[in-house]
Amino acid sequence: MEVNVVKRFVINTYRKLQKRRAAKTAYTRRYEKTTAWDVLLHIFMVALVAFTALPLVYMISTAFKPLDELFIFPPRYFVRKPTLQNFFDLAISLESSTVPFIRYIYNSLVVTTITVTCTVIVSALGAYGLVKHKPIGHKVVFNFIIAALMFSPHVTQIPRYMVVNKLGLLNSYWALIIPSIAVAYNFFLMKQFTEQFPDELLDSARVDGANEWTTFWKIVMPSLTPAWSTLIVFSFVSNWNDYFSPLIYITDNAKKTLPPALQTISGGGSIGRAGAVAAATMLMTLPTIIIFTTMQARVMETMTHSGIKG
Repeated sequence: MEVNVVKRFVINTYRKLQKRRAAKTAYTRRYEKTTAWDVLLHIFMVALVAFTALPLVYMISTAFKPLDELFIFPPRYFVRKPTLQNFFDLAISLESSTVPFIRYIYNSLVVTTITVTCTVIVSALGAYGLVKHKPIGHKVVFNFIIAALMFSPHVTQIPRYMVVNKLGLLNSYWALIIPSIAVAYNFFLMKQFTEQFPDELLDSARVDGANEWTTFWKIVMPSLTPAWSTLIVFSFVSNWNDYFSPLIYITDNAKKTLPPALQTISGGGSIGRAGAVAAATMLMTLPTIIIFTTMQARVMETMTHSGIKG
């Protein structure tokens, strides 16, 4: 009995050593096959990434330029004497107004956060119910969603305004939030991922006594992380940079969001406000960069998944 145990231990150890040697050999061969063409390809890709990042780097550099560097000709790409004066100018640029700049930032954060949270929950719940429960007329509903993808948002502005007006939501945060919750593209994205979730896992959860709410939150949603992470990025960028909706639905300046405020700061073409505009542009772009950087791995996973399944 002891001999068999020792024999199995020796065999298992030998197999592990063989696997390690094979992995090491494959790793070595991979780098032995690296050619000059591979090196050139990597250099080209790094240069392409650097070229793509040039506008972003220039925007950040401009936000810290003093006035004499902002208007120098030919313009300098990198700042030589960085300063925080532009941000102080931004803080006091609207001091003559009844609405401070921080109020616009607060409005954008509130509207965008609520909208993104609601659209993720509504799209995920709707896709789960439509795909996994298949109610009567689910194919017709999905066809309507596909048809809605063909319409530009500008085409639906008048009907949206009429609905918001009838609901009495004009000049409120809800006028910006509610029309942006049920978006056809968001629903379509969640529906495509939910279709590939195995029904066997749902049946196992139901056999174990889990109700539909528990099944959705503890089994389905964690498995759809790449999809709703991508949805968070797209929805956040779309709502954070929305310029026209606050102008259409909001009349009170205290309830407007950051994009119209940026236009207010830059209005009139004042030279003294050029630095404040540069600082405001960076502050408006920075949250989208942070969101995308945080969700980048999951977004890439979604793109790869979509390409393979397509």
